[in-house]
Amino acid sequence: MSTQSVAGRRPSILVVDDEPSMLQYTRTLLEMDQYAVETATSGEEAVRRLGAHPPIDLILLDMAMPRMDGLQTIQACKKVRPEQRIVVCSCVSETSTVVQAIKMGALDYMTKPFYKSELDAILKRSLAVEHSSVVPEETTQPPAAEGREHIESLENDLFFLAASPAMRQIRSQISLVAKVDVPVLLLGESGVGKEILARLIHKLSTRSRNPLLKVNCAALPADLLESELFGYEQGAFTGATRPKPGKFELCNKGTILLDEIGEMSPVLQAKLLHVLQDGQFSRLGSRSTIAADFRVLAATNVDVQKAIAEKSFREDLYYRLNAFTVTIPPLRERREEIPLLFKHFMNQFSQKYAHPCIGYSEKLINACLQYHWPGNLRELGNFVKRYMVLQDEGLAISELEAKGKGMSGMNGHDGLNGNGAEFGLKSLVRNLKDKTELRAIEEALIATNWNRKLAAMRLNISYKALLYKIKQYEIVQPRSADSEIRMGLR
Repeated sequence: MSTQSVAGRRPSILVVDDEPSMLQYTRTLLEMDQYAVETATSGEEAVRRLGAHPPIDLILLDMAMPRMDGLQTIQACKKVRPEQRIVVCSCVSETSTVVQAIKMGALDYMTKPFYKSELDAILKRSLAVEHSSVVPEETTQPPAAEGREHIESLENDLFFLAASPAMRQIRSQISLVAKVDVPVLLLGESGVGKEILARLIHKLSTRSRNPLLKVNCAALPADLLESELFGYEQGAFTGATRPKPGKFELCNKGTILLDEIGEMSPVLQAKLLHVLQDGQFSRLGSRSTIAADFRVLAATNVDVQKAIAEKSFREDLYYRLNAFTVTIPPLRERREEIPLLFKHFMNQFSQKYAHPCIGYSEKLINACLQYHWPGNLRELGNFVKRYMVLQDEGLAISELEAKGKGMSGMNGHDGLNGNGAEFGLKSLVRNLKDKTELRAIEEALIATNWNRKLAAMRLNISYKALLYKIKQYEIVQPRSADSEIRMGLR
């Protein structure tokens, strides 16, 4: 492969490995393609070389080394040179370490032992892209006025756009995590694009040729959801006239997306935990077990930590699912993407409904930029669809302005935050609930003289849940007069 992708000169590569045979093997492969190769046998030696000149274009780093291991070396290298590009080399059994390396800023990874073709592909990706946007060279879009954007088309009229720094970072992480066969937990408000991200993970994974099945855990009662996931045998219940395979069985070798998993009942959560641990399950009404190979992606818009404290979500299931967690920011925190999304929705709906695109002014885009989009991408898509049908820009702008004023008015009169992050009837109910809950907790603590265990019993919640609430509402125990005198405060 060509070695002229870094400023017209031979790229310099530092190979870090404590095994002499592997070090020499990698060096030979690189020198065959005329790379400028340096080697180091320890993390300490690599950090010292990084501090010298000239700079290194890429580091190939072994993860399992004595004294300073791969993770420690990445941390030290990033302190010396934050923009340094690093590719990690690991054994198959070190997937958790690879995930941690990606979180710390590793650009890509290879599984040892590797072949020259694998090394060439890694180098092509790693040396041809900017560190801030890990997108393969053949899919990189030219820089836009707002910065580099990246749009990927997916099936079922879905697409993924990365034009803001936060979304480019997510795209960078996903491109690496997708290839590591671990569960991924997707968090974010309703409508931010969790399903889109799940489809992208599946598309980039080694399971992409196999099915991706979605199960909405909030759409079905617990009994129906259980049969949907695990299937059933004939006669398992009234109406089961023939056997039916479940989603876990159907997506063997593929990926299953458990959408709105925060709404799943605790009983079913316990069964799901066993399936994730063993990779085995039984159809309803069957005594035999079925083994299946699947990857789990889970998505929810609930506050998981709060749900754990309130015992509505199992803590052990959470730790099983969050091998890698991605929190997708709401649209109001990545406003620079709104003009691009508006244009994309316009083109998408034009093709889907055979409707010609209509013009729009900068005034309409500015109105979109001012609005807070509580429904995120879903609301913006519906807004564009309505605009295409009515073809009345003035009406569209006035509707956005009216909704924006309604939100600011509610924020000013009902104690909600003034940045428009929360509004509407649902937010109003949540705000009143929080105030009532705070008052009840304070009264219980005062009545029990701040004995937290007694207060928890009085409130009929767990001790752990009470501690979480105290931290959430920032409740501080007042000093008594006697204690203030002893401390010399009076």
